[in-house]
Amino acid sequence: MQHTIVMTGATRGIGRIASEHILRRSPDTHLVVVARESTGSQFSGNVSYVVADLNSLKSVRSAAAEICHRLDRGDLPPLRHFVGNAGVQYTDNLIEGPEGIESTFMVNVLANHVFVRAFEDRFGGRGRIVVTVSDTHFGDFTHNLGMVPRPAWDSPDVLARPRAFPKPETTAAGRAAYSTSKLAAIYLVHEYARRLPAGVDVIAYNPGFVPATGLARNAGPIGRFMMRRVLPLLAFTPFGTHRDDAGRYLAEVVLGGTQAPTGSYVDRDKAARSSDESYDPRREQELWDTAERLTALDPAT
Repeated sequence: MQHTIVMTGATRGIGRIASEHILRRSPDTHLVVVARESTGSQFSGNVSYVVADLNSLKSVRSAAAEICHRLDRGDLPPLRHFVGNAGVQYTDNLIEGPEGIESTFMVNVLANHVFVRAFEDRFGGRGRIVVTVSDTHFGDFTHNLGMVPRPAWDSPDVLARPRAFPKPETTAAGRAAYSTSKLAAIYLVHEYARRLPAGVDVIAYNPGFVPATGLARNAGPIGRFMMRRVLPLLAFTPFGTHRDDAGRYLAEVVLGGTQAPTGSYVDRDKAARSSDESYDPRREQELWDTAERLTALDPAT
């Protein structure tokens, strides 16, 4: 039976590889790619595009509404999966979108929340939501060689605004915003698992450290050089994951080949336990309440 999969972050890196695996292995899939532009290299398969700037709440809400209208009109087959794979990491904690929301938090947390809330009642049969997270949320040497500071949790209202971290103009602040946003994404996965309708599973997927994916496109010259020329060597060690493997693992999670109950954290190709800090019902509830309030704001205000 034909079905729809909506995916962000599908045009490059592990998302592109995962998309190609999905289209090849599931020929009944109609893939809706949410991206800044609908041009560029085309997929081989049944694919359509919805243009959105994930750094803009207004744009994300518009894209989600457009997809819902297409589903309701029957222009798209029934929705089966949503994959929130897009992610950003900046060299500071100063960047904000048009609504004043800090960009790392907007793209890595709130954009997914808008789509999840828009789609939650439209999954046909058993649905699955997969959100790409990161083992940087552990904040230890074992998981990221000390390259990314540990999360620094604060009130979600603070985290959603620029300058939430000390010395916000520094790369360390930008990386702390990234690891903290990935912790936030796991919190929301746990909350979704409690709140989503029966039959809709939600999974947090960690690809591990994957060099050469485009995540460092906002880094400075030295950071880009390290990511492109030096750090790729780590993909062949236990610290890293080759891009092709990470994309294939993501496709397996989306298609259900990786066994994991709803609310799980999948580390590459198997369900695992995320950090101790990532299990905190009080923070999860607080983040849910903040995400609901922020994403419900009138974009014109």
